[in-house]
Amino acid sequence: MEQKRFTKNDNGFICAHCGKQVEPLGYTSRNHCPFCLWSLHVDINPGDRACECRAPMEPVKVVTDPRKGYIILHKCTGCGEIHRNKAAHEAKVQPDNLKLLIKLTSVEL
Repeated sequence: MEQKRFTKNDNGFICAHCGKQVEPLGYTSRNHCPFCLWSLHVDINPGDRACECRAPMEPVKVVTDPRKGYIILHKCTGCGEIHRNKAAHEAKVQPDNLKLLIKLTSVEL
């Protein structure tokens, strides 16, 4: 049987980095804080919450994609793994911090 690559898991949470309450997006899995853009290393595939690492993931850079918009590169502070996550800067509920997204586009890795 083929394993699903995406699991909708749109729950609210309290950000482990800045402590703010994060509301569900309502249409896909919310995987990072819209205020500070930090995440947690909890997924192997989007939304599955199957990763045992659980360390904070720092937003280290933002790149732009002509079809997907802003893409946040998160680096795990525990194991160093890097994940790409689509920004939700146009969300109706708690959109991502656009100023911070733009600032991270100028970061060199």
